[in-house]
Amino acid sequence: MRFCKVPHFLLLSAALLLSAIAAPAEAPERHCSASEYRQFDFWAGDWDVVDTTTGDVEGHARVERILDGCVLREQYDGAAGSHGESFNIYDPWRQMWHQIWVNNRGQLLLLEGKLNHGEMDLSGIQRTVDGQEEHVRGQWRWVNDGVRETAQTSLDNGRTWKQWFDLTFRPASTTDRTSEDAQQVAALDREYQAAVKINDVKTMDRLLADDFVLVVGSGKTYNKSDLLNEARSGRILYEHQEDTDRKVRVWGDTAVVTAKLWEKGTDGGKPFDKVVWFSDTYVRTAAGWRYVLGQSSLPLPTAAM
Repeated sequence: MRFCKVPHFLLLSAALLLSAIAAPAEAPERHCSASEYRQFDFWAGDWDVVDTTTGDVEGHARVERILDGCVLREQYDGAAGSHGESFNIYDPWRQMWHQIWVNNRGQLLLLEGKLNHGEMDLSGIQRTVDGQEEHVRGQWRWVNDGVRETAQTSLDNGRTWKQWFDLTFRPASTTDRTSEDAQQVAALDREYQAAVKINDVKTMDRLLADDFVLVVGSGKTYNKSDLLNEARSGRILYEHQEDTDRKVRVWGDTAVVTAKLWEKGTDGGKPFDKVVWFSDTYVRTAAGWRYVLGQSSLPLPTAAM
């Protein structure tokens, strides 16, 4: 019997390869898995925000976990036109919660604190409009009908305090919220159709999602750049770009608009006059509703127009 001596480095390489193949894959590293990261989860939800004393509706808030559960984000829309967001995260090194609040009035507020006996207690310092140093403290706690948030301010370094606000977050009325979303999406779709009619690139760019896709009746597809470039070229001139029989259906963060659209004008000097059915899909994002998908039928027969 003849033996063939295999070089030692080849045997070692083969052993390492077999070991790597046989070894189970390592589980992906989990971040923010400690229980402390869940301390503020009682605030997560879709809320109507009301004045605790008067019962007046002050606005709407959506509070949700983002970034793989590491951050709790609040999106607030006030009844008087204010819009703001807060980002909340637990700092394990200092064993503290940190909140940053920003809004469309230019306000920036940084708060820090801890969960004490079931109540999130955060505090910080801000500047008043006349430059004074103002201490701020806020408390969040679960109550029978939702979450209560109270806040106080002090201009004497915390010696005396006065109430800033007292709000209760109550589960949002699904019917009312859906109706509000439907009206908002319908308005955005009308705005988009009007922008297309006059080749308003700026408005189209704002409303279209970056990964937008349009599928027409022939099966051809267009992306956002295609539509914006077409509008910039001014090749298509519209005499009519109006729709009828509009319906908006909302499912959570997704809305679909269906309607019959009359398009009449010229394309590169050649006239066109057609009616199509279309459906436009909108998705709620952190920046508001965005138009993500458009679908258009082939031109309807003349008898159906």
